Amino acid sequence: MSRRRVVRTLLKSDRMKSKPEAEDGVAAAAVDYGNRTIVLVGLMGAGKSSVGRRLAAALNLPFRDADTEIETASNMTIPDFFELHGEAAFREGERKVIARLLEEPRHVLATGGGAFMDPETRRLIAEKGCAIWLRADLDVIYKRCMKRNNRPLLKSGNPRETLQRLMNERYPVYAEADIIVDSGDGPHEIVVDKIISALATSASEGHLHENAGNE
Repeated sequence: MSRRRVVRTLLKSDRMKSKPEAEDGVAAAAVDYGNRTIVLVGLMGAGKSSVGRRLAAALNLPFRDADTEIETASNMTIPDFFELHGEAAFREGERKVIARLLEEPRHVLATGGGAFMDPETRRLIAEKGCAIWLRADLDVIYKRCMKRNNRPLLKSGNPRETLQRLMNERYPVYAEADIIVDSGDGPHEIVVDKIISALATSASEGHLHENAGNE
């Protein structure tokens, strides 16, 4: 499928749609993009795994988590992999795992925070997937990350400063995603609804690049 022209739209409400509207959106989104996998990208704590599971259920698609797949393939946790082999080796393995997953039948794929920073991974996602950036502000990301102590990149230094640095580095690259959805402090179902609405809008209007933010 050829890439469509870039169009940014702003959805005017975060409220959940009525049941008939939501069902129409699910139907439109589920049939669009052919066999393209829906790939969730964004910083740690953005909610990619939690949102991804709910989105997959709503679209009746399988769900895959790249970090889980890496742990299964390496037979160790992500923190242990970082500690034993370093970030460079992890990124190489991550690239290979995502490339393999993109060859599978269509599904919803949650990726690690650094995955989309790799140029080859971005190219593969652009070719075979629909990238959706779950964008969140620093306060939301920090609050979520502090609930868990297994983030390798936050093990040293000031976590909030590290997150701000990562946001400065990565957000301009995440912005290359096909769809941008704001992930706030509300229920994950709201984010799922935004994604489905953006997918349905692009399906009906023939556009691939959407911006589903807050107003």
